[in-house]
Amino acid sequence: MTDAASLKSRTAAAIERNRESIVSLSHRILAKPELAFEEESAAAWCAEELARGGLAVEVGVCDLPTAFVATAGSGPLVVAICAEYDALPGIGHACGHNVIASAAVGAGCALAPVADDLGITVKVLGTPAEEGGGGKVLMMERGGFDGVNAAMMVHPAPGERDRMPCLAVETLDIVYRGKEAHASAYPELGINAADALTVAQVAIGLLRQHADFGDQVHGIVTLGGSAPNIVPARTEAKYYVRARTLQALEKWSPRVRRCFEAGAIATGSSLEIAPDGPTYSEFDTDEVMTGIYRANAEALGRVFPPPDERPMSGSTDMANVSLAIPSIHPMLGLDCLPAVNHQPEFTEAAGGEAADRAATDGATAMAWTVIDLALNDAARTRLMAKAYRHGD
Repeated sequence: MTDAASLKSRTAAAIERNRESIVSLSHRILAKPELAFEEESAAAWCAEELARGGLAVEVGVCDLPTAFVATAGSGPLVVAICAEYDALPGIGHACGHNVIASAAVGAGCALAPVADDLGITVKVLGTPAEEGGGGKVLMMERGGFDGVNAAMMVHPAPGERDRMPCLAVETLDIVYRGKEAHASAYPELGINAADALTVAQVAIGLLRQHADFGDQVHGIVTLGGSAPNIVPARTEAKYYVRARTLQALEKWSPRVRRCFEAGAIATGSSLEIAPDGPTYSEFDTDEVMTGIYRANAEALGRVFPPPDERPMSGSTDMANVSLAIPSIHPMLGLDCLPAVNHQPEFTEAAGGEAADRAATDGATAMAWTVIDLALNDAARTRLMAKAYRHGD
């Protein structure tokens, strides 16, 4: 059967049958948070569930031990569903990647039995290290997305959205080197690397007045010295520099870097600035796919409020995928305000009933969206016009 209603009924029934395993997977990942590139248990659990669902699973792809590709079907339209499963330092799954992973697995397992009926190849991609490591960017560069015509994922948030507005971002590691001295007896013989960072922070604070809309800079000090009576000879920091687009980032980033250079010049310290992982881009949301997803989510009872006056903005490596492959990144509302992403309270929400429902709804909405894309001649033709190949 290839009519949409029948196939949607089959996939919805499959997800309902697998509800317990989908929710269990989400809770297991939540209970064992693993940082970027260290998601050994989460990746293995996802791969096991996908293999159990009939997909052929290849682990450790793209020279990334915690990346995988699970495939079902052999049709010419290739759709990728991305799973994220890395946690945040100190606050666990405060961005709800446990929900993302379980929804992707649920969708993949539901689509596997009907993939050939639809004339598609469905791939569930296990993509590590979204929180700064750029796992999807690395997988794109190493062939993990080759042949893909369309890509999608879902992401939990306080409220429902059909997209995630994204800023381009680069992550910088900052190191100042000075010279130790006794801070009381011989301070004149030292070069204070902590002062260099302070000068830089003051300069950045003053620069913010002249930032364009969407330009952001924020960071943390990761090493400030070793003892109060020793002039700090080494300080370290990690900073995010964001802008509306990669083009805007090219203008904004040098201005921020000059603030760090000012600290070195003022104190006589040496400075090293190095990128920590790939730069993330802005998101190019595919409007046709978004409209199809939204209709399917609403059919499940998901409610999309009017757009916020101050829309949520963040950054994700899925944005880099969107510049190369038609992509969507809708948000699943957990109705958890005032708890928001990257708070411990959101970690708790990611294990609640609303999150469990979001995981199964997200799986169903994505599966139904794939069905609609496969059976809509215009959408199918447009997507198949170009398949991604790294290096092209």
